Amino acid sequence: MEKILDLHIHSKYSRACSKELELPKIARACEIKGIDICVTGDFTHPAWFKHIKENLIEDSGGVYKLRDNSSKTRFIIGTEIASIKKHNGQTRRLHLLVFAPNIEVAEKFNKKINDRGINLKADGRPILGMTAKDILELMLEIDSRMVMIPAHAWTPWFGVFGSKGGYDSLDDCFEDLTAHIFAIETGLSSDPLMNRRLSILDDITLVSNSDAHSLPKLGREANVLNFKNKNSISYSEIMRIIREKNKNEFLYTIEFYPEEGKYHLDGHRDCNFVCEPEESKSLNNICPKCNKQLVIGVCNRVLALATRNKKEALKLNKIPYKSVVPLDVILSDMLKVGVGTKKVKDYYNKLINSLGGEFFVLLNASFEQIKKVSDKKVAETIIKAREGDIFISPGYDGKFGIVKIN
Repeated sequence: MEKILDLHIHSKYSRACSKELELPKIARACEIKGIDICVTGDFTHPAWFKHIKENLIEDSGGVYKLRDNSSKTRFIIGTEIASIKKHNGQTRRLHLLVFAPNIEVAEKFNKKINDRGINLKADGRPILGMTAKDILELMLEIDSRMVMIPAHAWTPWFGVFGSKGGYDSLDDCFEDLTAHIFAIETGLSSDPLMNRRLSILDDITLVSNSDAHSLPKLGREANVLNFKNKNSISYSEIMRIIREKNKNEFLYTIEFYPEEGKYHLDGHRDCNFVCEPEESKSLNNICPKCNKQLVIGVCNRVLALATRNKKEALKLNKIPYKSVVPLDVILSDMLKVGVGTKKVKDYYNKLINSLGGEFFVLLNASFEQIKKVSDKKVAETIIKAREGDIFISPGYDGKFGIVKIN
Protein backbone atom coordinates (compact mmCIF):
# COMPACT_ATOMS: atom_id res chain seq x y z
CA MET A 1 0.00 0.00 0.00
CA GLU A 2 1.83 3.08 -1.30
CA LYS A 3 1.50 6.32 0.64
CA ILE A 4 3.01 9.74 -0.07
CA LEU A 5 4.32 11.62 2.97
CA ASP A 6 5.32 15.26 3.47
CA LEU A 7 7.08 15.55 6.83
CA HIS A 8 8.03 19.24 6.93
CA ILE A 9 5.45 22.02 6.70
CA HIS A 10 4.48 25.12 8.69
CA SER A 11 1.36 26.66 10.15
CA LYS A 12 -0.06 30.17 10.00
CA TYR A 13 1.87 30.92 13.18
CA SER A 14 5.29 30.71 11.54
CA ARG A 15 6.86 33.86 10.19
CA ALA A 16 6.38 34.54 6.47
CA CYS A 17 3.70 31.86 6.24
CA SER A 18 0.19 31.98 4.79
CA LYS A 19 -2.78 32.57 7.08
CA GLU A 20 -4.52 29.81 5.10
CA LEU A 21 -2.36 27.17 6.81
CA GLU A 22 -4.98 25.62 9.10
CA LEU A 23 -5.45 21.88 9.49
CA PRO A 24 -8.75 21.45 7.57
CA LYS A 25 -7.37 23.49 4.67
CA ILE A 26 -4.04 21.66 4.80
CA ALA A 27 -5.91 18.35 4.69
CA ARG A 28 -7.88 19.44 1.61
CA ALA A 29 -4.74 20.75 -0.11
CA CYS A 30 -3.03 17.42 0.56
CA GLU A 31 -5.87 15.61 -1.23
CA ILE A 32 -5.43 17.90 -4.23
CA LYS A 33 -1.69 17.25 -4.28
CA GLY A 34 -1.99 13.52 -3.65
CA ILE A 35 -0.32 13.57 -0.21
CA ASP A 36 -1.63 10.85 2.09
CA ILE A 37 0.20 11.64 5.34
CA CYS A 38 1.38 15.07 6.41
CA VAL A 39 3.14 16.42 9.48
CA THR A 40 1.23 18.92 11.63
CA GLY A 41 4.15 21.32 11.84
CA ASP A 42 4.71 23.95 14.55
CA PHE A 43 3.46 21.92 17.52
CA THR A 44 5.52 24.02 19.96
CA HIS A 45 3.38 27.11 19.31
CA PRO A 46 0.64 27.30 22.01
CA ALA A 47 -2.13 28.51 19.71
CA TRP A 48 -1.28 25.95 17.02
CA PHE A 49 -1.00 23.14 19.58
CA LYS A 50 -4.49 24.08 20.80
CA HIS A 51 -5.66 23.96 17.16
CA ILE A 52 -4.09 20.50 16.80
CA LYS A 53 -5.88 19.16 19.89
CA GLU A 54 -9.20 20.68 18.81
CA ASN A 55 -9.06 19.41 15.23
CA LEU A 56 -7.29 16.05 15.36
CA ILE A 57 -8.14 12.71 16.88
CA GLU A 58 -5.91 9.64 16.89
CA ASP A 59 -6.70 7.17 14.14
CA SER A 60 -4.09 4.56 15.03
CA GLY A 61 -0.63 4.38 16.54
CA GLY A 62 0.27 8.08 16.57
CA VAL A 63 -1.38 8.79 13.21
CA TYR A 64 -4.19 11.34 13.42
CA LYS A 65 -7.20 12.36 11.35
CA LEU A 66 -9.54 15.33 11.37
CA ARG A 67 -12.02 15.01 14.21
CA ASP A 68 -14.97 15.57 11.85
CA ASN A 69 -13.80 12.86 9.40
CA SER A 70 -14.03 15.33 6.53
CA SER A 71 -10.76 14.26 4.89
CA LYS A 72 -8.80 11.11 4.13
CA THR A 73 -5.56 12.96 4.90
CA ARG A 74 -3.68 11.69 7.94
CA PHE A 75 -1.22 13.55 10.18
CA ILE A 76 1.71 12.80 12.44
CA ILE A 77 3.00 15.14 15.13
CA GLY A 78 6.11 17.04 14.15
CA THR A 79 7.67 20.48 13.92
CA GLU A 80 10.77 22.44 12.93
CA ILE A 81 12.85 24.25 15.53
CA ALA A 82 15.90 26.51 15.32
CA SER A 83 19.05 25.78 17.30
CA ILE A 84 21.31 28.81 17.70
CA LYS A 85 24.20 28.26 20.08
CA LYS A 86 27.97 28.45 20.19
CA HIS A 87 29.56 25.01 19.88
CA ASN A 88 33.22 24.12 19.46
CA GLY A 89 34.24 27.74 19.11
CA GLN A 90 31.66 28.77 16.51
CA THR A 91 28.06 29.96 16.60
CA ARG A 92 25.95 27.26 14.97
CA ARG A 93 22.60 27.98 13.37
CA LEU A 94 20.62 24.87 12.57
CA HIS A 95 17.05 24.01 11.68
CA LEU A 96 15.93 20.64 12.99
CA LEU A 97 12.84 18.50 12.43
CA VAL A 98 11.42 17.06 15.64
CA PHE A 99 8.81 14.29 15.69
CA ALA A 100 6.75 12.98 18.58
CA PRO A 101 4.94 9.62 18.74
CA ASN A 102 1.73 11.28 19.94
CA ILE A 103 0.22 14.52 21.19
CA GLU A 104 0.92 13.65 24.83
CA VAL A 105 4.68 13.37 24.24
CA ALA A 106 4.67 16.59 22.22
CA GLU A 107 3.01 18.30 25.17
CA LYS A 108 5.77 17.07 27.50
CA PHE A 109 8.41 18.42 25.12
CA ASN A 110 6.63 21.77 24.97
CA LYS A 111 6.54 21.98 28.76
CA LYS A 112 10.23 21.18 29.09
CA ILE A 113 11.37 23.89 26.70
CA ASN A 114 8.80 26.37 28.04
CA ASP A 115 10.22 25.79 31.53
CA ARG A 116 13.60 26.87 30.16
CA GLY A 117 12.14 30.31 29.46
CA ILE A 118 11.99 29.92 25.69
CA ASN A 119 9.35 32.14 24.07
CA LEU A 120 7.12 29.69 22.22
CA LYS A 121 4.52 32.29 21.26
CA ALA A 122 6.83 34.36 19.05
CA ASP A 123 7.09 31.97 16.13
CA GLY A 124 5.88 28.55 15.01
CA ARG A 125 9.54 27.69 14.51
CA PRO A 126 11.00 28.75 17.89
CA ILE A 127 14.65 29.58 18.51
CA LEU A 128 16.17 27.41 21.20
CA GLY A 129 19.41 28.62 22.75
CA MET A 130 20.66 25.04 22.92
CA THR A 131 22.98 22.98 20.77
CA ALA A 132 21.43 20.38 18.48
CA LYS A 133 22.97 17.66 20.64
CA ASP A 134 21.44 19.10 23.82
CA ILE A 135 18.01 19.30 22.19
CA LEU A 136 18.32 15.69 21.05
CA GLU A 137 19.36 14.61 24.52
CA LEU A 138 16.32 16.36 26.00
CA MET A 139 14.04 14.66 23.48
CA LEU A 140 15.38 11.21 24.29
CA GLU A 141 14.97 11.84 28.01
CA ILE A 142 11.32 12.71 27.47
CA ASP A 143 10.60 9.72 25.22
CA SER A 144 13.02 7.47 23.34
CA ARG A 145 10.56 7.31 20.43
CA MET A 146 11.06 10.98 19.60
CA VAL A 147 13.03 11.49 16.38
CA MET A 148 15.26 14.31 15.14
CA ILE A 149 16.11 14.82 11.47
CA PRO A 150 18.33 17.76 10.43
CA ALA A 151 16.27 19.99 8.13
CA HIS A 152 17.39 21.11 4.63
CA ALA A 153 20.86 19.91 5.55
CA TRP A 154 22.82 21.95 3.02
CA THR A 155 21.24 25.41 3.03
CA PRO A 156 23.83 28.08 3.83
CA TRP A 157 22.12 29.72 6.78
CA PHE A 158 20.51 26.91 8.77
CA GLY A 159 21.69 23.56 7.36
CA VAL A 160 23.74 21.13 9.42
CA PHE A 161 26.30 21.20 6.58
CA GLY A 162 25.59 24.82 5.57
CA SER A 163 28.34 27.29 4.77
CA LYS A 164 27.14 29.81 7.41
CA GLY A 165 27.56 28.01 10.70
CA GLY A 166 27.15 24.34 9.89
CA TYR A 167 29.44 21.36 10.47
CA ASP A 168 31.58 19.11 8.28
CA SER A 169 30.04 15.91 9.67
CA LEU A 170 27.16 14.69 11.79
CA ASP A 171 29.68 13.44 14.37
CA ASP A 172 30.97 17.00 14.81
CA CYS A 173 27.43 18.11 15.59
CA PHE A 174 25.93 15.30 17.64
CA GLU A 175 29.08 13.69 19.07
CA ASP A 176 28.21 10.62 21.17
CA LEU A 177 24.51 10.86 20.20
CA THR A 178 25.14 10.63 16.45
CA ALA A 179 23.77 7.08 16.31
CA HIS A 180 20.31 8.51 17.00
CA ILE A 181 20.42 10.52 13.76
CA PHE A 182 19.39 8.07 11.05
CA ALA A 183 18.14 10.50 8.39
CA ILE A 184 18.70 13.98 7.00
CA GLU A 185 16.46 16.13 4.83
CA THR A 186 18.17 16.93 1.52
CA GLY A 187 16.38 20.25 0.97
CA LEU A 188 15.24 21.79 -2.30
CA SER A 189 18.74 22.77 -3.48
CA SER A 190 20.25 19.27 -3.37
CA ASP A 191 19.09 15.85 -4.53
CA PRO A 192 20.00 12.32 -3.36
CA LEU A 193 22.69 11.89 -6.01
CA MET A 194 24.55 14.93 -4.69
CA ASN A 195 24.33 13.61 -1.13
CA ARG A 196 25.57 10.15 -2.15
CA ARG A 197 28.91 11.69 -3.06
CA LEU A 198 29.65 11.75 0.69
CA SER A 199 30.68 8.42 2.17
CA ILE A 200 29.86 9.76 5.65
CA LEU A 201 26.18 9.65 4.62
CA ASP A 202 26.22 6.05 3.37
CA ASP A 203 24.28 4.82 6.42
CA ILE A 204 21.95 7.81 6.52
CA THR A 205 18.48 7.82 4.96
CA LEU A 206 17.74 10.77 2.71
CA VAL A 207 14.25 12.19 3.09
CA SER A 208 12.62 14.96 1.07
CA ASN A 209 9.85 17.31 2.16
CA SER A 210 8.25 20.56 1.06
CA ASP A 211 9.01 22.95 3.94
CA ALA A 212 5.76 24.53 2.75
CA HIS A 213 4.97 28.09 3.82
CA SER A 214 1.67 28.11 1.90
CA LEU A 215 -0.90 25.59 0.68
CA PRO A 216 0.27 25.54 -2.97
CA LYS A 217 3.81 24.61 -1.85
CA LEU A 218 2.75 21.42 -0.07
CA GLY A 219 4.41 18.38 -1.62
CA ARG A 220 7.14 20.22 -3.51
CA GLU A 221 9.17 17.26 -2.30
CA ALA A 222 7.89 14.12 -0.63
CA ASN A 223 8.54 10.48 0.31
CA VAL A 224 6.80 7.38 -1.02
CA LEU A 225 6.53 4.53 1.49
CA ASN A 226 4.99 1.09 1.06
CA PHE A 227 2.98 -0.30 3.98
CA LYS A 228 1.74 -3.88 4.35
CA ASN A 229 -1.84 -2.75 4.80
CA LYS A 230 -3.94 0.07 6.23
CA ASN A 231 -3.71 -1.32 9.76
CA SER A 232 0.11 -1.24 9.70
CA ILE A 233 0.33 2.53 9.22
CA SER A 234 1.61 4.07 12.44
CA TYR A 235 4.17 6.60 13.66
CA SER A 236 6.50 3.78 14.72
CA GLU A 237 6.19 2.04 11.36
CA ILE A 238 6.90 5.25 9.45
CA MET A 239 10.06 5.84 11.46
CA ARG A 240 11.12 2.20 11.17
CA ILE A 241 10.83 2.29 7.38
CA ILE A 242 12.84 5.50 7.21
CA ARG A 243 15.47 4.13 9.58
CA GLU A 244 15.90 0.75 7.87
CA LYS A 245 16.06 1.99 4.25
CA ASN A 246 14.53 -1.17 2.78
CA LYS A 247 13.84 -0.36 -0.88
CA ASN A 248 10.75 -2.59 -0.84
CA GLU A 249 9.28 -0.30 1.83
CA PHE A 250 10.89 3.09 1.13
CA LEU A 251 10.14 3.15 -2.58
CA TYR A 252 11.48 6.56 -3.66
CA THR A 253 11.56 10.26 -2.94
CA ILE A 254 9.97 12.96 -5.07
CA GLU A 255 12.44 15.76 -5.72
CA PHE A 256 12.76 19.32 -6.91
CA TYR A 257 15.44 19.65 -9.53
CA PRO A 258 18.22 20.98 -7.24
CA GLU A 259 19.08 23.76 -9.69
CA GLU A 260 15.59 25.13 -9.05
CA GLY A 261 16.32 25.53 -5.33
CA LYS A 262 17.18 29.01 -4.13
CA TYR A 263 20.59 28.15 -2.72
CA HIS A 264 22.00 25.80 -5.36
CA LEU A 265 24.87 27.92 -6.70
CA ASP A 266 27.06 30.63 -5.18
CA GLY A 267 26.23 34.27 -5.68
CA HIS A 268 25.15 37.66 -4.46
CA ARG A 269 21.51 38.43 -5.07
CA ASP A 270 21.79 42.21 -4.56
CA CYS A 271 24.33 42.36 -7.41
CA ASN A 272 22.52 39.83 -9.60
CA PHE A 273 25.74 37.81 -9.64
CA VAL A 274 25.81 34.01 -9.75
CA CYS A 275 28.68 31.60 -10.34
CA GLU A 276 29.83 27.99 -10.20
CA PRO A 277 32.04 26.83 -7.30
CA GLU A 278 35.19 26.93 -9.45
CA GLU A 279 34.67 30.62 -10.18
CA SER A 280 33.96 31.36 -6.51
CA LYS A 281 37.30 29.82 -5.64
CA SER A 282 39.11 31.95 -8.21
CA LEU A 283 37.39 35.04 -6.75
CA ASN A 284 38.30 34.05 -3.15
CA ASN A 285 34.54 33.97 -2.50
CA ILE A 286 34.29 37.74 -3.06
CA CYS A 287 31.60 39.30 -5.26
CA PRO A 288 33.36 41.08 -8.14
CA LYS A 289 30.65 43.76 -8.25
CA CYS A 290 30.57 44.95 -4.62
CA ASN A 291 33.60 43.26 -3.02
CA LYS A 292 31.43 41.62 -0.34
CA GLN A 293 31.37 37.92 0.59
CA LEU A 294 29.45 35.65 -1.77
CA VAL A 295 26.82 33.37 -0.28
CA ILE A 296 28.32 29.92 -0.78
CA GLY A 297 25.61 27.58 -2.00
CA VAL A 298 24.76 23.91 -1.69
CA CYS A 299 26.64 22.68 -4.76
CA ASN A 300 29.87 24.21 -3.46
CA ARG A 301 29.50 22.66 0.00
CA VAL A 302 28.73 19.23 -1.44
CA LEU A 303 31.85 19.38 -3.59
CA ALA A 304 33.93 20.50 -0.60
CA LEU A 305 32.88 17.47 1.47
CA ALA A 306 32.49 14.90 -1.33
CA THR A 307 34.57 11.72 -1.20
CA ARG A 308 33.44 10.25 -4.53
CA ASN A 309 32.58 11.58 -7.96
CA LYS A 310 29.18 11.62 -9.62
CA LYS A 311 29.81 8.44 -11.61
CA GLU A 312 30.77 6.53 -8.46
CA ALA A 313 27.69 7.88 -6.65
CA LEU A 314 25.45 6.69 -9.47
CA LYS A 315 26.66 3.12 -8.95
CA LEU A 316 25.47 2.99 -5.34
CA ASN A 317 22.38 0.85 -4.83
CA LYS A 318 20.35 3.32 -2.84
CA ILE A 319 16.71 4.40 -2.55
CA PRO A 320 15.74 5.85 -5.96
CA TYR A 321 14.21 9.25 -6.60
CA LYS A 322 12.07 10.98 -9.21
CA SER A 323 12.60 14.64 -10.09
CA VAL A 324 9.54 16.70 -10.96
CA VAL A 325 8.60 20.24 -11.90
CA PRO A 326 5.48 21.45 -10.02
CA LEU A 327 2.40 21.38 -12.20
CA ASP A 328 1.63 25.09 -11.81
CA VAL A 329 5.19 25.91 -12.91
CA ILE A 330 4.81 23.70 -16.00
CA LEU A 331 1.52 25.36 -16.90
CA SER A 332 2.90 28.82 -16.23
CA ASP A 333 5.80 28.23 -18.60
CA MET A 334 3.56 26.77 -21.28
CA LEU A 335 0.98 29.56 -21.07
CA LYS A 336 3.59 32.33 -20.65
CA VAL A 337 1.74 33.80 -17.67
CA GLY A 338 2.40 33.97 -13.92
CA VAL A 339 2.06 30.93 -11.66
CA GLY A 340 -0.70 32.55 -9.62
CA THR A 341 -2.84 33.71 -12.56
CA LYS A 342 -6.42 32.61 -13.17
CA LYS A 343 -5.43 30.97 -16.45
CA VAL A 344 -2.94 28.66 -14.69
CA LYS A 345 -5.39 27.90 -11.88
CA ASP A 346 -8.15 27.01 -14.34
CA TYR A 347 -5.92 24.58 -16.25
CA TYR A 348 -4.60 23.14 -12.97
CA ASN A 349 -8.06 22.57 -11.50
CA LYS A 350 -9.31 20.98 -14.73
CA LEU A 351 -6.46 18.46 -14.73
CA ILE A 352 -6.76 17.67 -11.02
CA ASN A 353 -10.54 17.36 -11.02
CA SER A 354 -10.46 15.09 -14.07
CA LEU A 355 -7.43 12.91 -13.37
CA GLY A 356 -6.79 12.97 -9.62
CA GLY A 357 -4.02 14.43 -7.45
CA GLU A 358 -1.13 16.47 -8.81
CA PHE A 359 1.35 13.66 -8.22
CA PHE A 360 -0.68 11.34 -10.43
CA VAL A 361 -0.66 13.93 -13.21
CA LEU A 362 3.08 14.56 -12.87
CA LEU A 363 4.22 10.96 -12.45
CA ASN A 364 1.70 8.52 -13.85
CA ALA A 365 -0.95 9.97 -16.14
CA SER A 366 -0.46 8.94 -19.76
CA PHE A 367 -0.18 11.32 -22.69
CA GLU A 368 -3.64 10.24 -23.88
CA GLN A 369 -5.21 10.70 -20.45
CA ILE A 370 -3.84 14.23 -20.16
CA LYS A 371 -4.73 15.11 -23.75
CA LYS A 372 -8.29 13.85 -23.32
CA VAL A 373 -9.05 16.30 -20.49
CA SER A 374 -6.98 19.23 -21.81
CA ASP A 375 -5.23 19.37 -25.17
CA LYS A 376 -2.19 18.07 -27.05
CA LYS A 377 0.10 20.95 -26.05
CA VAL A 378 -0.59 20.51 -22.34
CA ALA A 379 0.04 16.77 -22.59
CA GLU A 380 3.28 17.27 -24.51
CA THR A 381 4.55 19.84 -22.01
CA ILE A 382 3.82 17.67 -18.96
CA ILE A 383 5.48 14.63 -20.55
CA LYS A 384 8.53 16.71 -21.49
CA ALA A 385 8.86 17.90 -17.91
CA ARG A 386 8.46 14.31 -16.65
CA GLU A 387 11.27 13.18 -18.92
CA GLY A 388 13.57 16.00 -17.83
CA ASP A 389 13.45 17.83 -21.15
CA ILE A 390 13.89 21.18 -19.41
CA PHE A 391 16.29 24.07 -18.92
CA ILE A 392 16.89 25.64 -15.50
CA SER A 393 18.63 28.91 -14.76
CA PRO A 394 19.99 27.91 -11.32
CA GLY A 395 18.97 29.54 -8.05
CA TYR A 396 21.36 31.30 -5.69
CA ASP A 397 21.44 33.48 -2.55
CA GLY A 398 17.73 33.11 -1.83
CA LYS A 399 16.56 33.37 -5.44
CA PHE A 400 14.75 30.38 -6.92
CA GLY A 401 15.93 28.94 -10.22
CA ILE A 402 13.83 29.57 -13.31
CA VAL A 403 12.50 26.50 -15.15
CA LYS A 404 11.81 26.42 -18.87
CA ILE A 405 10.32 23.43 -20.69
CA ASN A 406 12.22 22.71 -23.93
